[in-house]
Amino acid sequence: MKRENQFQSELIKELKDEFPGSIILKNDGSNVPQGFPDLLILFGKKWAALECKRSSTAHKQPNQEYYVHRLNKMSFARFISPENKEEVLDDLRKTFRHRRTTRISGSEQVELDKLLRGQIEAGISEQPCSPAWYRVA
Repeated sequence: MKRENQFQSELIKELKDEFPGSIILKNDGSNVPQGFPDLLILFGKKWAALECKRSSTAHKQPNQEYYVHRLNKMSFARFISPENKEEVLDDLRKTFRHRRTTRISGSEQVELDKLLRGQIEAGISEQPCSPAWYRVA
C-alpha cells in the first residue's frame, strides 16, 4: 500500500495533466485550518478541494468531514483514495467541464481568502472546533 504523500504526489501530477493551466495548492502550512482538505485545485472560474487518504479506511482527522461537506456545498470536495480515485476524478471532470460556476447562490458564496483564514461568516449552523492558532479578538 502506498503512503499518503506518495499517492498525493502522483495525484497532483495526474491533475496537472488532466487540467492544463490549473493551479494546485497543497494545504500543508500553518495558516490552514486544522482538517482543511490537502489540495485546492483552481481551474478557470471553478475550484475543488480534495482530501487525500492512503486508503478508503484510513483514519480521518478532526474537522475533515466538516470541511469536505461544507466545501462540497460551495463547489466540489471529496475524500480521495486509490480505491475511489477514478470515480472522484470522473466527478471532478464533469464539474470542471460543466458551464455552471457554482452550486450555491451568490449570497451564500464565501470569498476564498476568508475561507482559508477560517473566517466563514455567521449563519453557518455547523461550526468546526477552533484550532489552537485561531483566536477571535
